[in-house]
Amino acid sequence: MITLNHLSKWVTVGGIRTFLLKDINLTIGEGEFISIMGPSGSGKSTLLNILGMLDGFDEGEYLFLNEQVHTLKEKHRSQLYKDHIGFVFQAYHLIDELTVYENIETPLLYKSIKTSERQAMVADMLDRFQMVGKKNLFPSQLSGGQQQLVGIARALITKPKLILADEPTGNLNSKQGEEIMELFTQLNKEDGVSIIQVTHNEKNAAYGKRIVHLLDGRIEKIEG
Repeated sequence: MITLNHLSKWVTVGGIRTFLLKDINLTIGEGEFISIMGPSGSGKSTLLNILGMLDGFDEGEYLFLNEQVHTLKEKHRSQLYKDHIGFVFQAYHLIDELTVYENIETPLLYKSIKTSERQAMVADMLDRFQMVGKKNLFPSQLSGGQQQLVGIARALITKPKLILADEPTGNLNSKQGEEIMELFTQLNKEDGVSIIQVTHNEKNAAYGKRIVHLLDGRIEKIEG
């Protein structure tokens, strides 16, 4: 599904090049559950943003579903992202002015899907996450765990092949965090969704089949 060959990203300040990622080689198969760990500044979020096509890189190549991401035109790359990738953030990134229903529906508005079909898809998600009774509430009226469930429902509604999760349980208590990780495991096993999560929590990392350890922008080791 994903192949990274000798991928590097750097910033140049005052003529000095500082590597954010250096010579990353990684292959991720369809249906895998991968955890990325490392101290602050090791390049975890940078790597996730590149995988999610939110950020570019300076050297090497990135293949996603056999397409060379770095050679694609912006429009094609954006379409690839919208069709196949869902993002789950630590800070939820819900739209405060929209209800639970409207937040979940948002990704569908960018696709030419009929209203009746959209309604059915959102209803299915609300049912799946047991949030039918909360569909008209706003994010501020929900607990952290409920907000993250809405974020996950929104990421899943387009039926992505890949979920990228950046510290998905970072703002949750341990019970809520465990529920979210169990949900990811279920999505991975039952729905076949590939998951790549960035986490500093060893317990959460253990849910992954493989753990990629980053240090100073390099892959230090891969477990599993």
